[in-house]
Amino acid sequence: MDAKIQNQLSDVRKSRGVGATELARRVGVSRQTIHAIEAGTYVPNTEVTLRLARELEVPVEELFSLVSEKPEAPECVPAEVLSATPVARGQAVRVCHVGARRVGIPVTASPYFLPEADGVVSHVGRGMAELVSFGKEESSAKKMVMAGCDPAIGLVSRMVERLSGVEIVSAAASSKLALRWLAEGKVHIAGSHLEDAETGEFNLPFLKSEFPDEDFAVVTFARWEEGFVTARGNPKEILKVEDLARKKVRFVNREAGSGSRGLLDRLLGEAGLAGKKIVGYERVAHGHLAAAYMVLTEEADCCLATRSAAQTFGLDFVPLQSERYDFVMRRETMETPVAQTFLDVLQRAALRRKLEVLAGYDTTETGAVIS
Repeated sequence: MDAKIQNQLSDVRKSRGVGATELARRVGVSRQTIHAIEAGTYVPNTEVTLRLARELEVPVEELFSLVSEKPEAPECVPAEVLSATPVARGQAVRVCHVGARRVGIPVTASPYFLPEADGVVSHVGRGMAELVSFGKEESSAKKMVMAGCDPAIGLVSRMVERLSGVEIVSAAASSKLALRWLAEGKVHIAGSHLEDAETGEFNLPFLKSEFPDEDFAVVTFARWEEGFVTARGNPKEILKVEDLARKKVRFVNREAGSGSRGLLDRLLGEAGLAGKKIVGYERVAHGHLAAAYMVLTEEADCCLATRSAAQTFGLDFVPLQSERYDFVMRRETMETPVAQTFLDVLQRAALRRKLEVLAGYDTTETGAVIS
């Protein structure tokens, strides 16, 4: 914050009955210098300041003090807020640029600490919001916006930033929403684990069907296991999808458009069960960790999420299937230095070890360009 020096030299001098000429002689400066100091057009050096204080027999602080300027009013900027749920005034956001678009990505606090943020939402409109920015927007040259639901993306983000200074800003989204944002030019990278019911292939059939005219590149992140997450010891003995229909089992679902929701609905169809038979089918948690946390806090007995989400909270896990999670980006984005830095990190053995140990991922195909 800028500050100005305010002086009381004239008042103190006059209260001591000392003329400007006399004070100048004692201090060893010209009379014009004394007048310039009192007018605020000249700031004396340390030696002159100390001599003035000695001759007038006052502390330096009585002659000179710092007066802080009022901070500039926060800047209000329009942005598209990337959120699967409604946002409200005061919501903290990160502010990024994707091409010519300015986007705000909501951030959430941990139980103990406030989140890092660039501003807050001040007004919400149709499709847009006004953001109060905390300061001048930083260059977007070293920021990438990634949408998706992978719980382990933080491991990648921290390594990318530590090694290159490139910041990965994550926008929580289901696979379908992440891909839609990518097609609309709102994010640089979308993560997806959408299974094609007919072929069992992940992501490629959906991209070909829904975005036939887009020039997307697909890079594999990892393979993970998805299954039932239950309390430690699996006290409700949930082993198959039919067990969710028991009256005393409380389930928490994932949002429509997520790979987890798609898997559940496929399993229900194969078992001939309707969603309404499951207590909690309509109750939604956004994200693998959010769903697993509801099991941890005993708000639900079971959810469908990744093994990594279960491991994070020390919960039990019943595997159902292996899935491939891919990163999708425009091919032109893939050629940028920032994206190349990100892709280089995917090849590092240190990252793969972390993904294998902390998240239980299979990294055999990590970094492979498959389309």
